Amino acid sequence: MKFVLIALAALSLANAESAAALHRRLSFEKIAGYAPGSQVTDHCAIDRDQAAIEVELAKRTNQSFQSAQQIYNQGGNSKSYATVTLSSPLSSQVARFETISGRSADGTEEIVGKALFSFKPGDTELRIQYATTDVQAEYVNCQVGGLVDTNTEGCFAAEGFLQIGGTQYAYVYDPSKDNDNARTIAGFSTTAGDRMRLSCPGCPYTDFLYFYNYYGFDDYAHRWANAAFNGESTNFRNGNADFSKYGFDGRGEAIKKGTAYMNIFMYVIRELEDAMDDCKSGCIDCNDDVVHAWDEGVCFYTGSIEGQDGLTSDGKLLHQLADKRCQNFKTCGPDSGETEGTASINYQIFDLFALGKFQLETGNCSNARKTLRSVIELMYIPMIQGTLRYAVVVGAQQGSEKAKAEGAVFAAAVLPRVHAANPEAAKIIYDNMRVGATSTDQIAVKEAFESVYADMGVKCSDVGGVWNLVLDNYYDGMAPCIDAATTGISIQQEEDETLATILGATFGGLFGVALLALCFMRSKEKRGQPVFAPHLEDGDKDEEKPVELH
Repeated sequence: MKFVLIALAALSLANAESAAALHRRLSFEKIAGYAPGSQVTDHCAIDRDQAAIEVELAKRTNQSFQSAQQIYNQGGNSKSYATVTLSSPLSSQVARFETISGRSADGTEEIVGKALFSFKPGDTELRIQYATTDVQAEYVNCQVGGLVDTNTEGCFAAEGFLQIGGTQYAYVYDPSKDNDNARTIAGFSTTAGDRMRLSCPGCPYTDFLYFYNYYGFDDYAHRWANAAFNGESTNFRNGNADFSKYGFDGRGEAIKKGTAYMNIFMYVIRELEDAMDDCKSGCIDCNDDVVHAWDEGVCFYTGSIEGQDGLTSDGKLLHQLADKRCQNFKTCGPDSGETEGTASINYQIFDLFALGKFQLETGNCSNARKTLRSVIELMYIPMIQGTLRYAVVVGAQQGSEKAKAEGAVFAAAVLPRVHAANPEAAKIIYDNMRVGATSTDQIAVKEAFESVYADMGVKCSDVGGVWNLVLDNYYDGMAPCIDAATTGISIQQEEDETLATILGATFGGLFGVALLALCFMRSKEKRGQPVFAPHLEDGDKDEEKPVELH
């Protein structure tokens, strides 16, 4: 109580200018509860490509798999742009992001875009990215790319005039063929080497290097997806998969989960690392670009389908995966131990997302990096859970081709991290879970994972055990392991003291202390333990609501 009162007093001393700046940064539409400091509606829409891919895979035909591969490679929902041909060359330079406007096909709507690149006098071919809005539901109204079901209502008309820097230019193009996307799920992997190992300020990124060293290729995720699309074998250094052994069921699962949990998973890390690269220590209100990169990472973790509260069951990315797996491991709820609702690790991750954003905004780069490390450690947990779940389905229940493929792809999404900790443990998991494994020993898989939890920064309590909903118990041999020895300090004492340490070390400024105190009170309230409320017996608690997630 004393700490909270001091923090509240400090809040009153925060100057109005800082408060106003913070309010501006919190004015964008929330995504699963997280309040971004920048416009990222177009980034979040990448999950709509994933959804479109899954629709085609579910049809289970050669043609539908080709359509899914086309969406994977060409996109359709994120960073839409038109390639138009001018009737006369540009008369002057056009800077990147310069506004370019035209009309819709029916002529009733002004279509606003911006130059995707800079263009020089004499150029006749322009790439124009469509402007996006702050509202997710109507972020852009032109979706073509590789989609089967396209939307050209908000695209430029097939011909007409463009306004560029006060000059009018006639143009032509084919809306059904010349509207493309500069952000694709395939691109998350095909550009990975340059963006995560070779050319970034912080290169090579630690976690990407685990995967590069294990698989032997920068575009390992792209190679996995293409091999599954084509029914071929990968040619990895480690962890090969022969998809010629699978039909539509197995290949479809390898693609569906590979695109989300290999391609997109690593790009989440890339964006969060990018924020670290650009963070300016001690600089307040000068880190907008840094926060934008962090927001992008949150978007790629969550997607747009999750909505503003994150309570849907229709999500397609990592946020939804965590919520699905917690049901199988009895790790749902803010304090875990439940079999429905928001995953405990999502509560943790999104509290860390909010903390990391504030650390970046206030130039607290060293502690922001520690926050990032904690986020990444938690992100591996659903991959571990997925592998363990399907080890049981396949090993104890003689699961189908679909189940075997699911186990194989979950393992592929975490094996490089395990290998970095213990190659022998990785080999045990791979041998039991790989495509074409002759047998699966779920206990051996569980023990192999547990041998590297300490190195991975993973807690037994966060992973949980494989829960049998029918028998209301853990499957034989699959109960949670026990975390390392505890001290005499209670969990609540540890939580309070850890927060106090973070506040003291991380935020020397009074405004930072006050804001984190409010975050603390918010967290307590979400766990049914409001700071200023009388103690409630267990049976009297209000229904607990999930932490606001972006």
